[in-house]
Amino acid sequence: MKDARDIVKRPIITEKSYDLMNEGKFTFEVDKKANKIEVKQACEALFNVKVEKVNIVNVRPKKRRVGRYEGFKPSMKKAIVTLAEGQTIEKFEV
Repeated sequence: MKDARDIVKRPIITEKSYDLMNEGKFTFEVDKKANKIEVKQACEALFNVKVEKVNIVNVRPKKRRVGRYEGFKPSMKKAIVTLAEGQTIEKFEV
């Protein structure tokens, strides 16, 4: 199995994900090859919490243009992790 820090790359902090934190849902960018079971085990190991559910979204690359040059932003895999009742990740609290 991969290291937990290789599976969970970074948190995603947006207005929508910040509103989901009040419901006990936290959003992370994860490795493209990771599945729900690996993400669940990695979050439980890294943050010492009990994970109830994991939803995964493959984010397609967006087209970008700079002058006459066109390209794409990189694609990524995003995981929305639902924690058990009363659980929270302290690093996200403001």
